[in-house]
Amino acid sequence: MRYCRLGKTELEVSVVGVGTWQYGGEWGKTFRQDEVNAILARAYDLGINLIDTAECYGDHLSEELIGRAIEGTRDQWILATKFGHKFHRPFERDTLYDPQQVLEQLQGSLRALRTDYIDLYQFHSGNDEQLATPGLWAMLAEQVKKGTVRHLGLSIGNNDNLAQVEKSPELNVQAIQVVYNRLNKKSEPRVLPACMELDLGVLARVPLASGYLSGRYTTESVFAETDIRGRGQEEWRLDALRQAQVIKQTEVPAGVPMAEWALAWCLKHPAVTCVIPGCKSVEQVESNAAAADLDVLRDDIPGVGAGKLDPSV
Repeated sequence: MRYCRLGKTELEVSVVGVGTWQYGGEWGKTFRQDEVNAILARAYDLGINLIDTAECYGDHLSEELIGRAIEGTRDQWILATKFGHKFHRPFERDTLYDPQQVLEQLQGSLRALRTDYIDLYQFHSGNDEQLATPGLWAMLAEQVKKGTVRHLGLSIGNNDNLAQVEKSPELNVQAIQVVYNRLNKKSEPRVLPACMELDLGVLARVPLASGYLSGRYTTESVFAETDIRGRGQEEWRLDALRQAQVIKQTEVPAGVPMAEWALAWCLKHPAVTCVIPGCKSVEQVESNAAAADLDVLRDDIPGVGAGKLDPSV
């Protein structure tokens, strides 16, 4: 595994993390505790040290599964979670950014994760008006002062939201989470350069484009209604899968698994600190981790390679 400093923080994060929306039950599978235990134990063995979750992945369900799984190794992990949404039932949320409501969400996350501090607490995909909720950032600053939150982050909903990125220093935000993958490069022209200029860590979410860049699916694939990919947007989904098939045939080197290539493609950008793909099995977390050693895309990219990523022992 390789590690990189997350923005202005002192956190050295693995360049491949674990995304955990799937544990909330909206990706076509209900996870047992032993399955999550096995996935995170293998991730730990492979040197992965960052887990990204949210209070609304289930009603703190993802956090609960994670908390039980890492209870004995909490100090070895960098836990990132989010606030701003209240889960009601699958695919239904309320948006809540009132300071008292967020404080209650934080307390719920601490209980679920079985910890007394969050390493990275992230504003979750709110708009500019919600970002400016009176008292919100003062309350969060107080939590940083108390130590219940170590660092603050923004998970931007609009991948081209330069205004929120540029406001980050004022809010003491040190990391940005944004959708970035081979099928979605909307953040490249403005957001990623701004993150570099402001020394903000970047967590690239959905780096496998909801699995479409994994090489496992075709335009004939069918997703259940319990899987978010099976709910509407059929035209977009088919177009994404067609593009992925072309990419697999024309860009992925022979003998290289497409999922590993897709993660390495994200990591080639010097702004990207860590990719946070989801995984449903031990085999998938092993494939994800292998992308940290895939150098086929880095040789001709300035600022990427040994100068950016330091190998661990």
